[in-house]
Amino acid sequence: MLLLFWSTVAFMQQADQHSGENQATTTEQSDETHEAESAVTTGHEEGATQTDAKHGDAHGAASHEEHGEFDPAATATHHIGDANVYTILEAISIPLPTILYSKDAGLEMFMSSKFHVDPHHHEDGKTAYQGYVMQTGNVKRVVDPGFPMEGEVSIAGFSSKKEMVDSKEKIVDYVLYEGKEYKLDSRTTWDGGALGGGVTSFYDLSMTKNVVAMIFVCILLFILFRKAANAYVTNAGKAPSGIQNFFEPLVEFIRDEAAIPFIGKEKYKKYFPFLLSVFFFILGLNLFGQIPFFGGVNATGNLSVTLVLALLVFVLVNINGNKHYWQHIFWMPGVPIPVRILLAMIEIMSLFIKPLTLMLRLAGNISAGHIAIVSFIGLIFIFGQSGKSLLGSGVGTLISVPLTMFMMSLELIVAFIQAFVFTILTASYIGAATEEHHHEEAHH
Repeated sequence: MLLLFWSTVAFMQQADQHSGENQATTTEQSDETHEAESAVTTGHEEGATQTDAKHGDAHGAASHEEHGEFDPAATATHHIGDANVYTILEAISIPLPTILYSKDAGLEMFMSSKFHVDPHHHEDGKTAYQGYVMQTGNVKRVVDPGFPMEGEVSIAGFSSKKEMVDSKEKIVDYVLYEGKEYKLDSRTTWDGGALGGGVTSFYDLSMTKNVVAMIFVCILLFILFRKAANAYVTNAGKAPSGIQNFFEPLVEFIRDEAAIPFIGKEKYKKYFPFLLSVFFFILGLNLFGQIPFFGGVNATGNLSVTLVLALLVFVLVNINGNKHYWQHIFWMPGVPIPVRILLAMIEIMSLFIKPLTLMLRLAGNISAGHIAIVSFIGLIFIFGQSGKSLLGSGVGTLISVPLTMFMMSLELIVAFIQAFVFTILTASYIGAATEEHHHEEAHH
């Protein structure tokens, strides 16, 4: 993100020198149409849904012996979930750094290749290492005594059972070793159990496939932005060409439709690099997630990623909030004192609701599209199993392929819209926090 932020600043500096006074003209024209266009884009907000990041739990209901039966729910959650291994085309597994911490064993670092992952079985590991195993791409720890906690040992697979845990029925995973079952512990969730997760025996700080995707997208965008910025120097006085023609309309679109209308001509340049960074970062990840053979990355559909983005917006908005902004939150002028107290409580709640909606909206809409695509593809297998013939698979193909192509085309549009919606809402929050007091001017 920092590299991307720096590159957007450089691009803006060079672009400003090239465009000069043209920006003011395009801004006045775009202000008239902004409200109509933004009303259309925000229509996707209602489709937000939450996705469970623990995709391994969905798959964990079946053991290795049950892999022959197609499970649409498990397949969908597996492909949109994060993992400690990067799998391409369900055949190539790229090991990633595994960083684990537990109170008894301390900090342990090794490559995920130690688990000897089988990509054909939803990234299940064939071996255990230092008491850890990999199930459906997620690292889990053996907590039962008697299991070898040192070195590398071969395992027979995994099983799952429904058990009563803390007066609730939950699915508990086990690893099979030498004809016995040993209970597994999942990683501790970031919320510490506040949002339904739990505190377990270890913390997983590994580099996952979502992290790899974010690094790749940031480096790619950094290179492209630097090339575009340098093009303004080498092609000074000439019409834009090449990479400039791709970025310049998008940059001007964000400037004229988000930054200037909500923040103002005088202040927008201070926050414009951040808006561009957020927009292209989200757009890049959304488009990268549309490539099916690149591991099925769903970074913007992961609540952890969208949470960090929302927290960045929250900090930026409230740090730059002026006296007028905070006065309207804690002591609204022009209303009776009892109403001020009530409004203060509502406004304080809104401080935290705004980033929460940003987080859920982006993750929900992106994940919903991926789930729909995988579900349509699953129709091929569902029809094939029900018909037990080539005819059944053919019918499933005829139905699923057009629907899948339609959804993927729609997802390309949604990828842009969701990036723009996140950016325009961020600009509106910044504009509300930095808006000058106009009550006295209006009175006179």
